[in-house]
Amino acid sequence: MKVAKFKRHLSKKRPQPSLTLAIRERAGRNNEGKLTVRHRGGGVKRLYRIINFGQEKINMPATIKDFEYDPNRTSYIALVEYADKTKAYVLAAQGLKKGDMVIVAESAETKPGNRMKIKNIPVGTDVFNIGIQPDSKGGLVRSAGSAAKVLAHEGEHVHLQMPSKEIRKIDGDCFATVGAVSFPEHRFIKVGKAGNTRLKRRRPQVRGLAMSPKDHPHGGGEGRSGIGFSGPKTPWGKPALGVKTRRRKHTNTFIIKRRPKGRKS
Repeated sequence: MKVAKFKRHLSKKRPQPSLTLAIRERAGRNNEGKLTVRHRGGGVKRLYRIINFGQEKINMPATIKDFEYDPNRTSYIALVEYADKTKAYVLAAQGLKKGDMVIVAESAETKPGNRMKIKNIPVGTDVFNIGIQPDSKGGLVRSAGSAAKVLAHEGEHVHLQMPSKEIRKIDGDCFATVGAVSFPEHRFIKVGKAGNTRLKRRRPQVRGLAMSPKDHPHGGGEGRSGIGFSGPKTPWGKPALGVKTRRRKHTNTFIIKRRPKGRKS
């Protein structure tokens, strides 16, 4: 499917100047100019839209003014205007329409776009843009079409089933937005051609097997000789698969059920 098919209801206007930033592209290089992330570079210029993930204006209703495309994320964003005439960008929820009213409060009506504390959200409700700490902005479940489900209330915590099917406890005083993130059709979009990938600042990738030994641990040998190691490694010689990457071990106590291994989406 082509991207243009899904953009018919989006605004054709330029983004709000006060809600955008110009970020310099570093093409995967560090402060010394050395390449630290491969396959980055090129692409088209784009402004960064400042998204209000926290939505700190409590008990102040806001009106949906427009829906816009954001080149920096997979979902659509909504331009809202609060009662005090200030504007902000928020993640658009599925089912919202232009002119709808949304609000952020400790307890509110359970309808898409409203944001409230998780302890006041009924069991079985889909939520997204979930705060990790009571005073933090939304940091979980923010990609297109994703949603977590409220499973149970237990004391000061709420059990959530994440999109990965992991079940974990979240502090009940954390805020979350009711509904699911907009644009669930994102997963069905086909790139179409290599040029579209280059516009996204992604450069071509070369298999390590096709390189020489000095350029990659998998390189060398005659023909399709395999990687030559007991397990795959990165270009810098470190193990690539089966390595533990989870560093925040103190949060393991909040995980009730791990996500299933080998799950195919």
